[in-house]
Amino acid sequence: MNSQIDGLESPEERELRETLGTALATAQEHLEQNGGFMPFAVTLADDGEFRLVFVTPGEPDDEGNVDTGSMLADILELLSQGRDGYRAVAMASDVILPEHGSDGIHAAAEHRSGGLMAAVVPYVRTAEGFTFGAAEADGHERAVWVD
Repeated sequence: MNSQIDGLESPEERELRETLGTALATAQEHLEQNGGFMPFAVTLADDGEFRLVFVTPGEPDDEGNVDTGSMLADILELLSQGRDGYRAVAMASDVILPEHGSDGIHAAAEHRSGGLMAAVVPYVRTAEGFTFGAAEADGHERAVWVD
């Protein structure tokens, strides 16, 4: 059966969607509780458990900014090293969305069987907290299972 026709997802598609959803929800939770978040990853291990992966940020520059690109590279390295124990992974980061005039949560997930899924969720800070836009599909290339 073709999952695109009958509306049913394969186990891999479900795992990919759940891993991506967990990353997006965790990022939203961190924003609401802490006012921001550093890049992180979510893994779906072979035992079916979701786990968070964080790395320690480097020293801030003279303007107080942390090199999040370096943090994402470190997370990617950790995911690549441990990939034999994961069914799916997702990386999440805070991004600027000029086309929306806002910030956003970007998350990209990949499954060891070959599936890819990425999304961006625009958000704005309001007096009451945060307002999140609808998730929009985004492009992504494989980064963990590349060889």
